[in-house]
Amino acid sequence: MKTKSILKSLPFVIIVSACFVLGGEREHSALESVLIEDVPHIRQRQDFCGEACAAMYLQKLGFDYTQDDVFNCSGLDPLKGRGCFTAELKTTLENIGFETGKVRYYIDANDSDNRLDEQFKRLHESLKQGIPSICCMRYDDKPAAPEHFRLILGYDAKTDSVIYHEPAEYCGSYKKMPRQTFYELWPLKYDAKKWLLVRFSLIEDKIKEPEKSKSFTDADYAQHIKELKTKIPDSSFSIVLTKPFVVIGDESASMVKYRAEKTVNWAVDKLKADYFENDPCSIIDIWLFDGEKSYRKYTRQIFNDEPTTPFGYFSDEHNSLIMNIATGGGTLVHEIVHPFIAANFPDCPAWFNEGLASLYEQSSEKNGKICGLTNWRLRGLKEKIKDGTLPTFKELTHTTTFEFYRGSAGGDNYAQARYLCYYLQEKNLLRKFYHEFKSQIKSDPTGYKTLLTVLRIDDINKFENDWQKWILKLTFP
Repeated sequence: MKTKSILKSLPFVIIVSACFVLGGEREHSALESVLIEDVPHIRQRQDFCGEACAAMYLQKLGFDYTQDDVFNCSGLDPLKGRGCFTAELKTTLENIGFETGKVRYYIDANDSDNRLDEQFKRLHESLKQGIPSICCMRYDDKPAAPEHFRLILGYDAKTDSVIYHEPAEYCGSYKKMPRQTFYELWPLKYDAKKWLLVRFSLIEDKIKEPEKSKSFTDADYAQHIKELKTKIPDSSFSIVLTKPFVVIGDESASMVKYRAEKTVNWAVDKLKADYFENDPCSIIDIWLFDGEKSYRKYTRQIFNDEPTTPFGYFSDEHNSLIMNIATGGGTLVHEIVHPFIAANFPDCPAWFNEGLASLYEQSSEKNGKICGLTNWRLRGLKEKIKDGTLPTFKELTHTTTFEFYRGSAGGDNYAQARYLCYYLQEKNLLRKFYHEFKSQIKSDPTGYKTLLTVLRIDDINKFENDWQKWILKLTFP
């Protein structure tokens, strides 16, 4: 009876098995293979996965977009130091000229398999129409895996796999992921009952050409600030973006902002108006420490450096201005001049580079222009004049870089160069001298001939005597 019972039920078992197999084949073949070909791959910059995905498809469409160009369409504050989140990426894509439509879909966690199937079929239908999708998902199946954007470009029915570009990998083009794995990573499970699916359909509408810039863009600053935040010791520091500088300080946030706006931004605007067309060649950090103790502590901690001056200095190694701001903003403005000189007048000799920078270490505004004032260097200069040891202007302007700094242990060359620039300023000739010297640098590398031309003098000895008398009448403060 037992054997008969098994045999009697065997046909039913076979039929059920056959239906399962056939049903599986029908389900498997319900979605056909599809692929959007010839999409270039772009390796993302830090946290720019969404931007990289968009740039890949934009390049496929024939538009010269980089991931930075995409970010620059977002309007996202670079101070956040990150790429676009979902809402920001939607705005960005629409600003560029895509129709994204609805991007957030909530599914019932208790019926997730069916709901995921429904949403995937919609994604697949878009692929059949030649429309890729950007999906936000977890990077992998680890509990702390970050959210990550991937560009979905196809489906392989034979292996039941999703085909995608992975922006986080160098060789990340046309990778395959089992659909089941995709289903596991796609839902963002903020709520135990309602899971979130994020998908951007890249429907081309009226794509705008990207705006290109010769200077640093918001994308560059966002990347720089993201890296910078890893160096900041604690929450007592705040950051202010004052292009082309990033200001970081451990005073109150309001004071750091005040210094960034009233000192850094003011100086940059005035200097550019009078002298400089190009921004510095790199993004430069300005670290403002609120006193001697803080200055020395954090210089050691952040830069592994020991200051040799109580005021502040520029670090080539760290591309940073490092300041004890409690000593005043003079050194800060002085140091701001140098990277502008490097970007605009790279052959500038040391005497004029330091002379112009020193001029503005004590400065104010006059008739909308930055104006150097007399300062502490005047005393030493007067002493050199009185004892008859001051070099001639020809000797000063012909010093090599090594000679200029070697002879300035007490700031003598600095003082003479500064007050020559101060004289030119007071005679409304300084800006003229700068621009003419820059244009004549090949034929007059020292600036001496240009100086004589701008001053309109035939007798340099008489001029130097008159200049020294003029200096002796100046006062500070």
